[in-house]
Amino acid sequence: MAAFRAGIVLFAFLAVSLRALAGDPDITADFITPPGVTPDGNFFTFRGLNRVISGGPSGVPFKRTKLTQDEFPALAGQSVGLAVLQFAPSPGGVSPPHTHPRSAELLIVIQGVLNVGFVDSANKLFSQTLYAGDAFVFPKGLVHFQVNGDSKYPAVAITAFGSSNAGTISLPKTIFGSKIANSVLAESFKTDAVTVGKLVSAISG
Repeated sequence: MAAFRAGIVLFAFLAVSLRALAGDPDITADFITPPGVTPDGNFFTFRGLNRVISGGPSGVPFKRTKLTQDEFPALAGQSVGLAVLQFAPSPGGVSPPHTHPRSAELLIVIQGVLNVGFVDSANKLFSQTLYAGDAFVFPKGLVHFQVNGDSKYPAVAITAFGSSNAGTISLPKTIFGSKIANSVLAESFKTDAVTVGKLVSAISG
């Protein structure tokens, strides 16, 4: 429990640090409220993470629980967001290669072991093995991944963003699930249309 509390304190510090590099537009009011809403303490409170802050995902190999302005309207204009990532034991506990177009991502491991990495614009891979209490930054817009490094136990991480709507572009889903012609994908990946078709079917299924 002490380690968990220390992790949350560190996460809070990291979230504030990210906000200093935020990419959201500045607002001209203290905060933004939806039409017809009279804000009180409840408006600035979110209680939906208590069930995902520890333990592995239920029934799926990987689960991302977002906390953006869509889930928590009080974040609108505040240039901060987060997500809780839950990984089943490997193999299977993988957050596939993806990007966040509007923010860097700052990750802290709360439970378990994660193997993480990103690829820069020179196609160089930067990777690391992280343990509970370790933090790692994924620069804005770069392709990155996370995978559980343990075959027996789940892993949990919290990620902070310098945007209330960082966006997530999953490469497998975007490439093979967006109806790009199989012939284009086959030529791009130097393979055949049958192989591409299998990948498309797997992603679509």
